[in-house]
Amino acid sequence: MVARSKRVGEDRLIKKYPNRRLYDTQTSTYVTLSDIKGLVMGGEPFKVVDAKTEDDLTRNILLQIILEEEACGSPVFSTQMLSQIIRFYGNSMQGLMGNYLEKTMQSFVDIHHKLGDQSKGMGAGSSPEAWAQMLNLQNPLMQGLMGNYMDQSKDLFVKMQEQMQGSQNLFTGFPFTQPAAKEEKE
Repeated sequence: MVARSKRVGEDRLIKKYPNRRLYDTQTSTYVTLSDIKGLVMGGEPFKVVDAKTEDDLTRNILLQIILEEEACGSPVFSTQMLSQIIRFYGNSMQGLMGNYLEKTMQSFVDIHHKLGDQSKGMGAGSSPEAWAQMLNLQNPLMQGLMGNYMDQSKDLFVKMQEQMQGSQNLFTGFPFTQPAAKEEKE
């Protein structure tokens, strides 16, 4: 089959049909969640849409992939972590939580890329096996560094909250009046 050319800046389009099949419009073939995972791993931008309604289903498909990955092998998310994430839904901090997780993940990815760049200079010892062995030895160190980073982030957030609470008292000396509470009608 002939692959269609993709316009520059355009995401690869995957259509989901009512029969739950996924169709890659670029290659004109049906694909699986595993194929979509390959796109993610390859860093290829894509969008999954409902073939009938054209609703964006990309997040749903990504969540399905995560669910499958969590079900087999070593899960990334502990039960406690998933419970804590669920507690933020509907909470006033929900938006902040999503932003915080995204920035933390980006920091982790940046560290991972930096370590990958440094491994290129290792020469013959930079095989995937040698790299994995080195990371296994460094795992406690990395966990300690990430733990310290998270503790510092938490301390910074607590200090920021304290400063914000202190700033509320900043205007108490001014002659502003509080709006009168409306009396309830009986």
